[in-house]
Amino acid sequence: MSRVWAYIISKNLSTEELNSLKQAGINFVTGWTAHEQQLTASFEIFKDKIIIVKVNEDVTGASGCSIDKLTRFIKDAEKQFSIELLNRLLVAYKNNDDVEIVHSSKIKELLSENKISENTSVYNTSILTQSELNNWEQPLKETWLNKYLVKSN
Repeated sequence: MSRVWAYIISKNLSTEELNSLKQAGINFVTGWTAHEQQLTASFEIFKDKIIIVKVNEDVTGASGCSIDKLTRFIKDAEKQFSIELLNRLLVAYKNNDDVEIVHSSKIKELLSENKISENTSVYNTSILTQSELNNWEQPLKETWLNKYLVKSN
């Protein structure tokens, strides 16, 4: 699988909601097409917090129209589950074996309270490919969030 999209789920969902969202996602990718060609795609929810959609473009490439279909599915899921998925200011970071979701405006506060550090693993959800997904955990200091780190003179 070569093309990847990742969406942070803005709030915790119940087990029933997660199951319903996962089933809706599986149903979507099962019928997802580009120019009437079936896409070889998958849908998963990573640690109940991040939706990951993949398309094997070696089989059939995702076109503009098929990407529009994905965006419509995501917007429909936002409405159905009262969540935000397209908010790129949401940050997902690793906290032991869990994933925490916060708005980027909270990063400075979390750093000052020592709840996170420059070495906290952050999930890069702007990934586009499988190889980027394989390395999507990055220390906060190596992400755009490093602007919140206190610079020493």
